[in-house]
Amino acid sequence: MMSAANDTKLSSAFLLLTGIPGQEHVYLWISILFCFMYAISMVGNSVILFIIKKDPSLHEPMYIFLSMLALTDLGLSIATIPTILGIFLFNSREITFNACFAQLFFIHTLSFIESAVLLLMAFDRFVAIRDPLRYASILTPPRIAKMGLVFVLRGVALIFPLPFLLKRFQYCRVNTLSHSYCLHQEVMKLACSDITVNSIYGLFTIVCTIGLDLLFIFLSYVMILKTVLSIASHTERLRALNTCVSHLCAVLIFYASLISLALIHRFGNRSTHFLQILLGYVYMMVPPLINPIVYSVKSKHLRARIIMAFVK
Repeated sequence: MMSAANDTKLSSAFLLLTGIPGQEHVYLWISILFCFMYAISMVGNSVILFIIKKDPSLHEPMYIFLSMLALTDLGLSIATIPTILGIFLFNSREITFNACFAQLFFIHTLSFIESAVLLLMAFDRFVAIRDPLRYASILTPPRIAKMGLVFVLRGVALIFPLPFLLKRFQYCRVNTLSHSYCLHQEVMKLACSDITVNSIYGLFTIVCTIGLDLLFIFLSYVMILKTVLSIASHTERLRALNTCVSHLCAVLIFYASLISLALIHRFGNRSTHFLQILLGYVYMMVPPLINPIVYSVKSKHLRARIIMAFVK
């Protein structure tokens, strides 16, 4: 009878999300911290979008790419707010399969778009340093819009099949996820069926997006460094490299958390479960929080416009 019960398959009406196991007694304080982080993320990225849209002097390639990054970060925050705060504020762990599939679609699509925007920003810095006189003529608004559209379509097209691939499975009784939100690699492990196709397709999408983007970002900085080293003036070298600091911070924060989380998911064990949960929150919440702060601090022009807007 026990064997029969264990072998039973069913399509449950919902999945169970996980907060931070063993820390239920401090969920209220964690929720306050997360609300504070989300508020800063939402306000910071919204302010950047508002200032760039309002001020014609900021309608330059670098700031257009920054507005694309801010919009993507807003989307990621909105996609994860309901389930993360639902757990810590109301202990609401249940999520239906359809809602879970929708959430993972938006999370993965927006993550791929953010990776693409970081690649475009690396290309922007390369053109600005390598060929500053032709910078505005190479990165025209129509060309930027086309590049952005291509990468949005890439993200949507690659992630669109995932909910349908997951929907064809039946799921076992152990239907608890490791995070406060849904990820493809988490949901597919709960299936009672063969997940080989999902596993191969998931790896394919990562290689075609995150892998290629990171490779081209690395090559862009190799070319940037080569160009900077050819500049005779030490002051000009530092000035050129200083324009890349904000972007490098964004790249390191995004890819370090993403790659660490992916490695933990693939090679981790029970002893790394807490680290996996912690990295999950870092990956979802830190880039949208830090990006607007870093860019506002490092960009004098943007910082001045933000101060003027609030002083008025």
